[in-house]
Amino acid sequence: MEDAQANEVKQEAQKIRRLQVMVSMVMSVISQDPNLTVEEASELVAGTKRAALAMFPDKELAYDILYKPRLQRLMNERFRLQ
Repeated sequence: MEDAQANEVKQEAQKIRRLQVMVSMVMSVISQDPNLTVEEASELVAGTKRAALAMFPDKELAYDILYKPRLQRLMNERFRLQ
């Protein structure tokens, strides 16, 4: 029983880490690729949310609190959006 629980915790931590790395990579691409269009960047952001919700189906609120503001701020800075 304890092994199964420990394994669940480990798998959850791996998924969280995978999501953090993915968001980090998307943010790097948006901030560093000079040829990236606003449409392409928006699609990256949308894909990030889709992937996050595929990994954590019931955690949209957590995504909206943790990652959405960071990605929006980056998009605003990069593309001077209002």
